[in-house]
Amino acid sequence: MSALRPLLAAAGLGLGIATVREPGPRPAGPAEAAAAASMPARRRLEFLAGRRAARRALRAVGLDCGEIPRSGRLPVFPPGRAASISHSAGIAVAVARAAGPGLPLGCDLELRPLPRAAARLVLREDEEELLDDRDEPFHAGSRPTGAGWTVTELFSAKEAAWKALVGTGTGTGIGPGLGPQCLGEAGEGPRGLRHARPTGSLRDLRVGPAEDGLCVVRLRADPARAVRVRVVRVGTGVFGYVVGPSPGPSTRPPSSAEQDLAGPGAMRRDRRGSRAGSAQRSGVPPPSR
Repeated sequence: MSALRPLLAAAGLGLGIATVREPGPRPAGPAEAAAAASMPARRRLEFLAGRRAARRALRAVGLDCGEIPRSGRLPVFPPGRAASISHSAGIAVAVARAAGPGLPLGCDLELRPLPRAAARLVLREDEEELLDDRDEPFHAGSRPTGAGWTVTELFSAKEAAWKALVGTGTGTGIGPGLGPQCLGEAGEGPRGLRHARPTGSLRDLRVGPAEDGLCVVRLRADPARAVRVRVVRVGTGVFGYVVGPSPGPSTRPPSSAEQDLAGPGAMRRDRRGSRAGSAQRSGVPPPSR
């Protein structure tokens, strides 16, 4: 994960990382202590690791932050501060950016690949052609040019985008649902479906390819609200993060710094857009709703 810092910095993002195994984890204040005290032991360690990761991400963009209380399951940051937290397999990550109007924020870590059967929980029929036609999840290494996306990649892209598009809170001055003050914590695998969304479903979002190697995720109910997301491979898992808003059907080319730093782990798509026959090969039955 640490190797991703320059890539995120090129997108104006700070990265924070923490683990549940760090010695002597302590709450940063009474609100965090009260929240942690009500949790089972494992969840308490994840909660505190997520708060540490968020503070480290904010420090990476030059912002200090004390304790981070919560409202329901959502972290609440002081005015002018925002971070998105995710955790998987004992590792917590967070991304933050310096305050700025109209800048979306969201991330998701999935270190345990999802089964192909989870596609029906994530995708609608009009997205199934994006799926990779391989039977097994990908392994660490570069993606063949033009290859489809795994369920894990698409899940992570949508999970990160949901926080940016449908999040609550307006304390940053950015406005509700785009760069929110309160950003949910996404969890592991299919259980992550409940973490960042008090209502709604990932199937309420539509994901599609972008020519610059990213993907675009839009709200089905309001397609004008869209973000660009990059998903990179981390071992046999993935890390997805929102790069910025999507201005329209086409997206800007990546900066030279992003191209140099993306490397073989970045999500790549054939610039011709899609692969013929992938929907027929996906083997995923049309989801019902």
